[in-house]
Amino acid sequence: MIDIHSHILAEVDDGAKTWDISQEMCRMAAADGIEHMVATPHANDHYKYDREYLKTRLNELRVRNAGKPQLSLGCDFHLSDENVQDALLRPDWYCIEGGRYLLVEFSNFSIPSQVEEYFTKLGDQEIRPIITHPERNPILQQDPQRVLKWVELGCAVQVTASAMTGYWGERVWRIANWLLERDAVHFLATDAHDTKHRVPILSTARKEVAEMVGADIAKALVDDNPRAVITGQPLPYFPDPVMRG
Repeated sequence: MIDIHSHILAEVDDGAKTWDISQEMCRMAAADGIEHMVATPHANDHYKYDREYLKTRLNELRVRNAGKPQLSLGCDFHLSDENVQDALLRPDWYCIEGGRYLLVEFSNFSIPSQVEEYFTKLGDQEIRPIITHPERNPILQQDPQRVLKWVELGCAVQVTASAMTGYWGERVWRIANWLLERDAVHFLATDAHDTKHRVPILSTARKEVAEMVGADIAKALVDDNPRAVITGQPLPYFPDPVMRG
């Protein structure tokens, strides 16, 4: 399995607070069968995203964890006008592995009115947005149909693994399932922040999804599609969303 969203780097955002925690997260992930993790520190008003500095942190973690799991760098990209304009100028700064896949996070308090315009501009630069954890966003919980429309625009969707197992509560679980049933989930990822609560575990959610929609789709969400992201290939699993209520 491959995890494309984690806050595993120590002392850079609200994720791992120490190197010991970061290393333990790596051990937990490897024990769960995760062979590759993408470190995705926040890029928002609270946390400045300095990719060159973060590369040094990533290399230090590689040394500390002896290469298990393998590590890549991306970011948890807050969708704002300033960020979008910068990403259009230097996509390599924000995208996973310097490729063309970009994790996009919405605020819990507002979604820009020009969101479709942003997605179109990113798409024109051959950047595919991956919308992170829409099932946890209070605004999108009220109108998840919007997510289906963004998938039609070419966006992919990443659901939090622990949402599938009920960690975030019934409402989040229901929205995650709603998206899954409509072929609008392309990735499961841990969004891991620590070793106690938001943990780097994918296998449990993979099992849940396999029971709901089949082992092949579950594999696509934790292996086939994530592998395409880190190798810069087209997503092998990207069905048309089911646009029913």
